[in-house]
Amino acid sequence: MDRKVRAAIAGFQGTVRLYARNLDSGETYGIGENEKVRAASTIKLPIMAAVFRAVAAGSTNWDETITLREEDKVTGSGVLREFSNGLKLPLRDVVHMMIVVSDNTATNMVIERITADAVNAEMDRYGLTATRCMRKVLGDGKALKDPSGFSAAGRLPENKRYGLGSTTPKEMVTLLEKLERGEVVSPAASREMIAILKRQQFKEGIGRHLEDEWVASKSGALDALRSDVALVYAPKGRVAMAIMIDDMPRVDYSPDNAGNILIGNLAKMLLEGLGAMD
Repeated sequence: MDRKVRAAIAGFQGTVRLYARNLDSGETYGIGENEKVRAASTIKLPIMAAVFRAVAAGSTNWDETITLREEDKVTGSGVLREFSNGLKLPLRDVVHMMIVVSDNTATNMVIERITADAVNAEMDRYGLTATRCMRKVLGDGKALKDPSGFSAAGRLPENKRYGLGSTTPKEMVTLLEKLERGEVVSPAASREMIAILKRQQFKEGIGRHLEDEWVASKSGALDALRSDVALVYAPKGRVAMAIMIDDMPRVDYSPDNAGNILIGNLAKMLLEGLGAMD
């Protein structure tokens, strides 16, 4: 596996960092797994965990209505920006939109409600100190909003380069493993978060060559970046993996972006090498 993985990334134009763990055997594999990277939309998984914490603590509830405002609307993934200002949506639906279609506007609505600092406090519970939500989403580069909704970490000059958030491949895998073990907020909350991740509609990366029902995932995309984190329920074992690719020279938002293709191929290698597939 190591030879195959390194051969696949050797000629690739971009920086590849990855980590995977077979949750049944404990076997692991990584390349640069402790290096801090731009999280892009994979930070929406920690944001979701923070919402479940807030609901469990009683500071909000799933039926609380959140009002769609013009200042929360941003370009990029999602559809809520097309809806009328003043629309009231239950928090449950906003969170589903944030994950299932990676809605950027929904993400801003959630951060406005619970704060980016609450996301980071939730990650601190699990010792995931490199995983930081920095601020709200600005958009996709064509019509950027002014940055807002900063966390304390997001105000630090050294974190500006991470944009929306930061993480490491190993920390994302740790969070996924804790979800699968029922240790994020509660066993019931963990199961519900996994169910939402299974409905996530962007499967061009880790899920590219896999059966849809095998994959509970959250992807991320920026001009030079593609990333994906997933629990894969393969026939011979459960594998948590995180694959992050950055510094790609060509902007391509098609499903066949070179980063997506590489992530799909690497996912297959990791599953075969860690004994989860023939």
